[in-house]
Formats: sequence, C-alpha cells, structure tokens
Amino acid sequence: MSAPREQFGSKLGFILAAAGSAVGIGNMVGFPVAATKNGGGAFLLIYAIFVLVICLPVMLAEMAVGRHSQKDPLGAYNKLSGGAAGWRLAGWLSIITPFMIAVFYMVITVWIFGYLFHSVTGDLNMLADPSTFGSFINSPSVFIFLGIVTALVYLILLGGVQEGIEKAAKLLMPTLFFMLIGMVIFVLTLDNAFAGVEYYLIPDFSKITASTVSSALSQAFFSLSLGMGIMITYGSYLNRSNGVPGAAKMVALTDTAVAFIAGLMIIPAVFSFNPDTNTSELSDSSVSLIFSFLPKIFLALQATIGYLGASIVASVFFLLVFFAAITSLVSILEVPNAALMDERDMTRKSSLMVLGVAMLVLALVSITSFGMVDFFTQFVGYAGQSKSFFDVLVDVFYDTILPFNGFLICIFVIYRWKKANFNAELDHGEPSYEGSFFEKYVDFSVGTFIPVILLLIFINTVALKFFGQGLIG
Repeated sequence: MSAPREQFGSKLGFILAAAGSAVGIGNMVGFPVAATKNGGGAFLLIYAIFVLVICLPVMLAEMAVGRHSQKDPLGAYNKLSGGAAGWRLAGWLSIITPFMIAVFYMVITVWIFGYLFHSVTGDLNMLADPSTFGSFINSPSVFIFLGIVTALVYLILLGGVQEGIEKAAKLLMPTLFFMLIGMVIFVLTLDNAFAGVEYYLIPDFSKITASTVSSALSQAFFSLSLGMGIMITYGSYLNRSNGVPGAAKMVALTDTAVAFIAGLMIIPAVFSFNPDTNTSELSDSSVSLIFSFLPKIFLALQATIGYLGASIVASVFFLLVFFAAITSLVSILEVPNAALMDERDMTRKSSLMVLGVAMLVLALVSITSFGMVDFFTQFVGYAGQSKSFFDVLVDVFYDTILPFNGFLICIFVIYRWKKANFNAELDHGEPSYEGSFFEKYVDFSVGTFIPVILLLIFINTVALKFFGQGLIG
C-alpha cells in the first residue's frame, strides 16, 4: 500500500515553490537583454500580454490536471485518459523532457557556483579575463563543484515536499527578491544608470518584428516552466481547498516581476559602467552574458568602490543567479522523481538514488562535451553545424519539445479529459472562478488558438534548429 501523497503545507509555500521553478537564469539575465534589444517597453508590453492571454491558461491546464489526478505527469495522463496508449506516450514525454533539461541545467548551475566561489575568494580579476570561461569549463574543478551542487539538490529533494522543497522555497525566494531589490537600489545610484532605465523602459515599436513577437512568446512560455511537467507535479501536491486560478495568477505575477526587476539591475549597470554601450552588440546568450560580459562590468566598478567592493557586488549577483538556478533545478528534478515514486512505488530516498546516478552520468558526459572528450564535443551535425552533446540537449528538449508538450496538454484537457471536468476542477476551491469572464476565456483559448500557436512554434523551431530555415523570420 502506497503512502499518502505529500502536500504543500500552505498556499504560500506552493506559490513560492512554483514561482521558484519559474524564476531561473533566463529571468535574471536573458529576459532583460531580450527586452532591451527588441524594443524595450514595447517588448515588455508584448511579453506581459502573452503571459496573460496564452501562458496563464496553459498553466491552469497543467495545475488542474495535477491536482485532480494527484499524480505525476505520466500517471496523470494515464489516469485521466483511461489508460489510452497515445496519451501515456504524452506522459512519458512529460517525464523525459524535464529529466534531460535538468542535465544541462545542472551543468550551467555548476558553472554559476564556480563563479560564485571565485567571486567570494577575490578572483574577480581572473573571472573578467576573456579566456577564463573556456579554461574554467574544462578544468578539473568543475567536477568538485558538480559534487557540491548535486549534494545540495539531493538534500533539498530528500526532505520531501514540505520539509525540503517548500522550506527551501520559503528561504531562497524571499532572500532572492530582497537581494535583487538591494542590487537595483545600488545600481540606480551609479552615474548614467538612468540612461539604462530609459533605454529599458521606453517603447521602441520600430524594433518589433514577427521574429520579436515569436521571441516574446517563447520567452514567456519557457520562463513560466510550462511544458516541463512541473506545474502538473506541483499541482498534485496542492491541497484541494486551495484555488488553482488564484495561485496560478500569483505564480505568473511573481515570475514576471522578478524578470522585470532583474532588468532594472542588469541594463542600468551596463550603461553605468560603459556609457557608450551599443545594445545591439549584447549577446542573446545568457551563458555568454553571465560568464563573459558581466564579470568585466563588475571589474570596472572597482574604479568607484574599490576591488573589494566590486568583488562583493559580483558575489551578490552570482549568489542571486545561483539561488534562481537551484530553485529551478529542484523543481525540474522533482518531476521524474515523482514519477519514479508513483509509477514504481519507490521511496523518495530510493528514487533519488536512481535518478541521481543517471543524472550524474549524463551530467558528466555534458561537462566533457566542451573539449575534454572529442566524441561528445562533436557529437552530431545538423543544419550545417557540428553540435556537442550539450547542444543537442538544449536544442531538442528545451528549445523544441516544450511548446509541443504545451500543445498536448491543451488538446488533452479540452478534448480528452473534457471541458466540463476541466472547469469543475478549477471551480473547486475558488467559487468566484465559476461563470467568470476569465473562465469563459480560458475555455475558448485553450480549445482553439493557443494549441495552434504552440504547434506553429514547435514546427518553426524544428525547421530552424534542424534544417536551418525557420518559417518565421
């Protein structure tokens, strides 16, 4: 007989944990630069619209399926579809996807922890050297940092939903938010900082193109951890007395707020340290910005607050990003962990051991795919480019599969689980949702244009990533 299903101890705990899964590296660095390069305030407006009209309904679908089924994604699809083979395949896809995403996310988190360590130990001058990142990711120290990060994530997950995930979220998320606010206040006191604020916030609609709109939607969808099975899994841990629509709105609001505030830290800092910044030259890659560009920016700060002060600022920044990465990584790994416990009736400790071994093996392969091992460095080729094992994980599971998983959940809740059951689950615990305009909108959108948009994004991404020619410019 299986043990009673774990639950979050409070609605706040659920919101912070779900928001922690959504707040990640993309929020802290990728979003501010995407906004700056694509019309500033115009991009922010489009992003906010997409969060409200597309991403929030998809989040409601995932949470509702999880809470009603009280299962992981595989079990949820299986239970609510009556064991249909096709939908069980969709469930497997929702388990494999987060596991593979966790592999490359683990590697990036290890790099962040390494840079945090070197910032704290006063090696900022070394980190600002353009050649450091390449040598660092191929150094033996990354294996030590991998062990530390793995142990931290393991201990959080081992504590379970209330004592591990929820407690970590209640500590890390408020700390991240207050540190972020503190960094913003500090940055805004620097010379020329408000030039960055102006560039970030004032709309420039001339930069809005079809590609920009597609980028904003992708950023919003990925930012909220949709398509990874996280919201299904976390929804299954939500007490039925707590309303899903209200919780989903708070998660979306928190995630968007952190992304927006991060922009008030990153962009003004760039303008302050380099008033002649050409934002078109900023890299679209969060990895490049975090590990190559920003350390040089922090080092430049020593002219005003000294080397120690610059090192402290750099340490706070990397701690912020590390907290964001850890909360996301814990949430991503909980999806396959929940599946092992549910579908194989394993204890949490046993499932984490199995998952941990598999994760470490693939993480080691990924870490060695940047030059240490030629076979993994030049793993495969497509679209006229040589791709490493790490590149394949990103291209296939992060950039491509997520919108397809979103498409599947929309089709599932309306046409397989049925609209009446979907609405009844959302009404439970939140009577004000029943008959509301929002309910009617969610019904209509999830069953019509949202799955069409997500399917088009999936097809366009496949064409672009693997054939070198996207449908949207």
